[in-house]
Amino acid sequence: MNDLFIILKQELLLTIIIFVLLTLKVGKEMGNARLLNLVNFLLVVNFLAGFFFPQDGILFNEMYHTNALVILEKNILNLGTLIISLQSYAWLKDHQHVSEFYILLLSTLLGMFFMISSGNLLMFYLGLELSTIPLAAIANFDLGKRKSSEAAMKLIISSAFSSGLLLFGISLIYGTTGTVGFAGITTHISGNPLQVFAFILLLAGFGFKISAVPFHLWTADVYEGSPVAVTSYLSVISKAAVLFVFVSVLYTVFKPLADSWYYMVSLLAVVSITVGNLFAIRQENFKRFLAFSSIAQVGFILVAITGSSAAGSTAVVYFVLIYVFSNLAAFGVISLVSATTGRESISDYKGFYKTNPVLSWVMAIGLFSLAGVPPTAGFFGKFFLLIAGAGKGNYILVTIAAMNMIISLYYYLRVIKAIFMDSNEQPIQPVVIPAYPKLAFLICIAGIVSIGFVRFVYDYIQSLSIGF
Repeated sequence: MNDLFIILKQELLLTIIIFVLLTLKVGKEMGNARLLNLVNFLLVVNFLAGFFFPQDGILFNEMYHTNALVILEKNILNLGTLIISLQSYAWLKDHQHVSEFYILLLSTLLGMFFMISSGNLLMFYLGLELSTIPLAAIANFDLGKRKSSEAAMKLIISSAFSSGLLLFGISLIYGTTGTVGFAGITTHISGNPLQVFAFILLLAGFGFKISAVPFHLWTADVYEGSPVAVTSYLSVISKAAVLFVFVSVLYTVFKPLADSWYYMVSLLAVVSITVGNLFAIRQENFKRFLAFSSIAQVGFILVAITGSSAAGSTAVVYFVLIYVFSNLAAFGVISLVSATTGRESISDYKGFYKTNPVLSWVMAIGLFSLAGVPPTAGFFGKFFLLIAGAGKGNYILVTIAAMNMIISLYYYLRVIKAIFMDSNEQPIQPVVIPAYPKLAFLICIAGIVSIGFVRFVYDYIQSLSIGF
């Protein structure tokens, strides 16, 4: 029983926090400021507790498993959730439904934890649904805005469609192998046409969740309509969780089909990078801009996955960690400015440096890291992604990805030019940075500046990674 509690420690802690919030909601409600203080404290405890008593284990007839890599991935998600919570202070402090927001948010995180620890396809699917359905609710959390309702509707419809594809693929896998357990599937995969078709359905389902082209059509509209805190959560936490599972499933469960999925994933990588970059150039809304930026970033991650090696797994986890800091630095500025002024257009940020120099530098460093400009951590992250992708000797794929990095540099610099060099007749007025967002910015900048130079981080991830 003690082992059960230790192995399920991270899920149990989240469940306890959810029940505490439910109890507070049913009982006498406290003020938003006190509630936010309590929630942020509990999230800090939850994050720190993830590093204590790590233990590998298998539970529930191999439906649930955990190891050092899984624990690290959950800690990364906990860190990202904590940063988003700190950044959302200015938006939530005057909101009427703070408790409900965190209950839904942490429920999705709990689903992601079960998804990452899943040992068979049904457990994976249950975790995926638990992580997706509450997301649609919080996407519509700005109840007075029509775009928010539209975003929730598009998210739930696209999620239902992708879930249908996943279930169809799972049923075919079960029909051809006689099992839904990951270990059993690996031993019964022969590569016959029906199994390849089932894998294509699963790949399409994963493609929807990570916003890979051509399964990305919902992304920009949902990002634009959702509150900024939810957009950043979708862009970073939700995507990271599915990518962690995607790498594990490809490298272990469908290892016998590696020759087939290599070409499929390579094609998705090329079109995702290219389409994401080209459409990002045209965007004027900041959230839509970062939506297409995130699609391009997924393409780079897929390049590393094609390497089918421990270097690929290491590069993905390492880059996701950097991506958490980089993307949340940019989203944090947008969240604070949007909550204060309601302005989200890139053109609104012209001359932003003259009135808000600190926020301008936070945004610039975040965008430089997303672009992969040295010496930010994003440069090292993309470097390792390309190196991992070159492991199979597909230098054409790596060359296309490297050329697209030049394109991405253009549209990131376009935003930085607007912030630092352009003038604006109606600039955004000076924005007061509360203590919690200030702490979140410090964490993000520290991560962006330091991780690339701290070799221990990459070496530790490499020691845990899977590959073949």
